[in-house]
Amino acid sequence: MFEEKCVRIIRFITVLVFAALAFPGVALAAAPDAVQQMHGFLKDVHSLKADFTQVVLDPNLQQIKQSSGTLAIKRPDRFRWDYLTPNREIIVADGKRVWMYDVELQQVTVKTLSGTLAASPAVLLSGSNDVEQNFVVKDLGSRDGLEWVGLTPRVKDSDFESVKLGFKGSNVATMELKDALGNLTRISFSHVVINQPIADSLFLFTPPPGTDVIGATGAPHG
Repeated sequence: MFEEKCVRIIRFITVLVFAALAFPGVALAAAPDAVQQMHGFLKDVHSLKADFTQVVLDPNLQQIKQSSGTLAIKRPDRFRWDYLTPNREIIVADGKRVWMYDVELQQVTVKTLSGTLAASPAVLLSGSNDVEQNFVVKDLGSRDGLEWVGLTPRVKDSDFESVKLGFKGSNVATMELKDALGNLTRISFSHVVINQPIADSLFLFTPPPGTDVIGATGAPHG
């Protein structure tokens, strides 16, 4: 089953998807340019759909997991990550709760978004544009043929110590998220669609018949 840490990781990555896609076509010679572009993106982009590939490396940079799937984001506070390989997993935020569905185990864990949301980097999804209150943004220069930007969460209990975004030309090439254990998560995106209509029903989750539900679902969502 999924743990609460998984929810926080997905929230964090969701925020960074917005941040990473904020920079297309922008020269990253100085951090203020990137910050200004991020502000504009968070103000103007309201929905996003994409495919993703995610690789997890241990502290010795040995691959320990690879997965792929699709994601959809609709501000405020709604996102959906569908892990298609190697195992089917679905994580849906409907604006009030997060539903974590392990397809193989037929088990759903439900958590609330309230309370912990304001204290996490996912506050960006709520519509706030106060990026500097939650992240330290820094131009990291060039490495391995890419231009890098760093985002460090100000939240002390974040599951990630740092995030690096690598750009090649006007395109995001790499997103690296380093956790407290030294593991590195690398994510790449493709077939990105921005600000196209996404039905609210995509972010509603109803446990399939026979599914074991853990947690309070609260009032029926609609």
